[in-house]
Amino acid sequence: MDKFGSPELFFLLQGLKWTLLLTLISFIGGGVIGLAIALARVSSARILKWFATAYIAVFQGTPLLMQLFVVFYGLALMEVNVDAWVAVSLAYTAHASAFLGDIWRGTIQSLPRGQTEASNALGLGYISRMRDIVLPQAIKISLPATIGFAVQLTKGTSLAAIVGFVELARAGQIVSNLIFQPLLVYGIVGLIYFFVCWPMSIWGSAMERKLSLGTQ
Repeated sequence: MDKFGSPELFFLLQGLKWTLLLTLISFIGGGVIGLAIALARVSSARILKWFATAYIAVFQGTPLLMQLFVVFYGLALMEVNVDAWVAVSLAYTAHASAFLGDIWRGTIQSLPRGQTEASNALGLGYISRMRDIVLPQAIKISLPATIGFAVQLTKGTSLAAIVGFVELARAGQIVSNLIFQPLLVYGIVGLIYFFVCWPMSIWGSAMERKLSLGTQ
């Protein structure tokens, strides 16, 4: 039986690198699309509102694991050859965009209507109103929920192993199968996840307390 050493730790850290990169790409991509979804959701145009509502319902109402399968194997059935990296990036970006879009939609709608009415009275256009008045406040209010979702997204990347993507959890499984020490290996994997996610959780809680004090 092999022992856990520096080569195994290095392999886990390589998996962590791909976990963080996948989280970053899907969060940024999901944020861009999610902002568009949030704006469509609060739009006065019925077709945009309907599309955004349906988009959010599909991705929030179906398991992430199923979404990974559909993207990875669905593209293959359409004879589109993509590797696991591209497939999981697309799936996680779509998943993140639905949740971030819904979070930001809620904060936009939570703002007092008087601010929108005042901006209309001042003659501000839609773009100026959103850019200068609505979105800065909505993003600030949504920070705790947004950070909380980033934590969940980081942990959720472990599902990507199902389509052959070697992230931290999959790296742990490979090492465990090599040295036959699952409790040790998965304990280390759990600690790595903890030290990555715990600071973000603390940050989110601090932002929530700060916002609570600011509204008193």
